[in-house]
Formats: sequence, structure tokens, C-alpha cells
Amino acid sequence: MEALLLIAIVVGGGVFIASKMSGNNTKKQEAQKFEDAQADARRWIERLGSQVLTIAGSDAASTQAVADASERYNAASSQISTAQTVRQAELARESALEGLHYMNAAREIMGMPAGPELPPLEGQRNAGRVTEARTIEQDGRSITASPVATDATPNYYPGGNVAGRPVPAGWYSEPWWASALRTGIWTAGSVFMFSALFSGMAGVGYSAQAFESGYGEGYEDGLADAGGDAGDAGDAGGDMGDAGGDMGGDGGFFGGDDGGGFFDGGGFDFDF
Repeated sequence: MEALLLIAIVVGGGVFIASKMSGNNTKKQEAQKFEDAQADARRWIERLGSQVLTIAGSDAASTQAVADASERYNAASSQISTAQTVRQAELARESALEGLHYMNAAREIMGMPAGPELPPLEGQRNAGRVTEARTIEQDGRSITASPVATDATPNYYPGGNVAGRPVPAGWYSEPWWASALRTGIWTAGSVFMFSALFSGMAGVGYSAQAFESGYGEGYEDGLADAGGDAGDAGDAGGDMGDAGGDMGGDGGFFGGDDGGGFFDGGGFDFDF
């Protein structure tokens, strides 16, 4: 009997020790993942910082793109300094990548080499891109989208998700996504504007209804099938360069308090 009791104690102790060691290993693995994510984010942030400090725009469009890249640098630096999870570090990395895509756009306008290829941004492929110049009237003002920078369209958006909705890459007369980026909420009028601005445009392979439903975030396969590969169609209609992110900052349109992240699960405000 005593022998059985001793065996039970030994086995129980072994199970406890094994469980303790497993828990410690899990914590170490999580800590290592976080450290790796931090290091990766800082690498892109440093690369962005080097560019925004040494390159200045030569016209309205390139100057604005550099200003937005600078805002992304500030946002990424702030995010990584307070990051406590892998996801927070990833968001800092995403902000830095956005800034680098802005810098690539500025470099292209000024005839400079774009540099090494950048990783894609979240939702960039599904957002599609502008492939033709188009102007609409919305709430008493004209809004123009263009596949290239012009005097009338100096505001760049490299493509991606804003408040849970896909916004096509392109050059615009104004940052019509600014309010959603700032508040995380799209208005009902944005759906109508999206329909008028992008309906039937090659390279934007989703409808206003899909935009309203949040396609482009978590619907990659279905969107690609329905839209006939918006990314490839955009390449056929005009190469704008692969880029994505949001505009902001003192040199941009949104102020510096957005934190630089994406608003997951943003919705629509249908108050009239």
C-alpha cells in the first residue's frame, strides 16, 4: 500500500513538473515571437526613417506623398514604443510599410528608382486599383480618381482597408476616406459615392454592396473569384505601383492621433 502511495506521489510530481515546464516553454515561445515581431517592425521603421529624412518632394503630389510617409514613420515609431503584443508590433510594421509605399510613389513621380520590392499590405490585393480617370459630383463637390498623379489628383492612396472597407489604390482629388480613417465609421453617403466613382471600373472587382458589406477584409478568395483578380486587372489598366496605407499627419490630412493602425470591423453610420 505504501509502495502504491509512493508511486502515485512520484507520478503526480512528474506530471506537475512536466506541466510546469510546458507552461514555461510556451511563455518563452510567445516572448520570442514578440521579440521577433518587434525586431522586424523596427527594421522597416528604420528604413522608412532613413528615406523620409533624405528625400524631399519636387511637386505637389510627391511632396504630399513624402509628408504622408513621414506621418506613417511617426505613427510606427509611437506604436512600436508601446507595443506589448505580437499584433501590436505587426501594426507598427504595417504603418512603416505604408510609409515606404508612399515613398515609392513619391520616388516614381520624381523619376527615382523605387528600390527593393516591398511586402504587400493588408487588404491591398483585394482593394484593387484605379485604372481610368473619373470625376463625379458628390454633395456639391467634384471628386476625381486617377491612375496617375496629376495637378487635380495629388492625394495618393496605395490600396488597402480603411475601417474594415477596401479602398482602391489611386490618386484622388481629395482623401474621401479621411473621416472613416479618423473615426472608424463609414457614412451612408460613402456607399453612394463609392458606387458612382468605381462602378464598372476595371481593376476594382467589387460592387458598392460588397464595399458596404466589408469585402476585402476576410473575403480574399471569394472577392478574387468574383472580381476576376482585381490586382491583375489593375496591372492591365495601368501600373500604379504596389502600395497601401492611410494618409495622415501634420503634412497630410488626418492628424497624428490615429495610431497608425487599421480599424478592424468598422461599420457604417446611417444617421441622416
